[in-house]
Amino acid sequence: MPLTKAGLEDVVAANSAVCEVIGSEGRLTYRGIDIHDLAQHSSFEETTYLLWFGHLPERGALEGFSAELAANRQVPHEVIALMKAFPRTARPMDALRTAVSALAFYDPQAQDNSREANVAKAGRLTAQLATLVAASESIRKGREPIAPTTAGSHAANFLRMLFGKEQDPLMVHAMDLALILHADHELNASTFAARVTAATLADLYAAVVSAICALTGPLHGGANEQVMKMLKTIGEVNRADAYVMETLAAHKKIPGFGHRVYRTEDPRATHLRQMSKELGERAGDTRWYEISRRLEEVVMQQKHLYANVDFYSATCYYSMGIPIDLFTPVFAVSRIAGWAAHVLEQYADNRLIRPRAEYVGERKVPYVPIDQRVAAAS
Repeated sequence: MPLTKAGLEDVVAANSAVCEVIGSEGRLTYRGIDIHDLAQHSSFEETTYLLWFGHLPERGALEGFSAELAANRQVPHEVIALMKAFPRTARPMDALRTAVSALAFYDPQAQDNSREANVAKAGRLTAQLATLVAASESIRKGREPIAPTTAGSHAANFLRMLFGKEQDPLMVHAMDLALILHADHELNASTFAARVTAATLADLYAAVVSAICALTGPLHGGANEQVMKMLKTIGEVNRADAYVMETLAAHKKIPGFGHRVYRTEDPRATHLRQMSKELGERAGDTRWYEISRRLEEVVMQQKHLYANVDFYSATCYYSMGIPIDLFTPVFAVSRIAGWAAHVLEQYADNRLIRPRAEYVGERKVPYVPIDQRVAAAS
């Protein structure tokens, strides 16, 4: 009998050289380079280059790659016009999913599955996702989208489009850090969805749309939204203990704690915790950071669970002024780098992903003609 595990927990489904999560040690590496080193020394552009090409670029290569990404930030005006026709009540992730799908109509290489074409498409998608998210936010607020420029880093340009003005260095650094930390995480749900779609030899746009759909769920990309809603419900530090005890007594999970793979602290949370504190101090309101710290202490005492990346990314984004329902689209602005890396890897050595299911239903059930059937009890 084949081995079955709910949620495919610990089942190895692919060989990959993109990213390694060593859960027992709390380590994360991109192409063998520790995430702590990348967080301290790299940029999103350099990290993306590393994920796609397998090594860190020399200065000239990085400058050329960054310039190429910047040159591709503009979104076809037809796609912006389509977004303006969306209902103002459309969820940001639904708007993003539809807009990315529409981008394929205006890409002459959309159906070209050569390595060269896919790298070019990955560059356009990575540059344009940030533009789409910022444009979506402007449109739903009744404002005209702010056009991208070729100046500045990916993080700086995204924040300028999102907020309508240049941001201070701490804000830019915080966004760049978040983009690096969220860029990839092995075979998470959205990345696996992208690889399954790519394995059918569907185009890169189809694979990314699959990934966006998977990222939408509250058990994946939407988790940090749930964290911030929880923090706002708690409201004050002195209510944190009671909230934890009441939630645990009701046998409910506390958002932002625990991880399917890590058995120690999520290494990404280490950096976001400090950034949450700095951003709170910048905003003149450290309340959300302080509530988070107290929650972390009580949950550790009661359940010995560590905070994951979603826990502190929530307070970071909120302190930056990003709306709660935009947290997951911002996640996509980063994770597109990892999705593209995995899709490129899948295409390079492809085999259709077709697992089996262990059948647990009835067998040898006779067919009953319709006029002899008895209505089933409801």
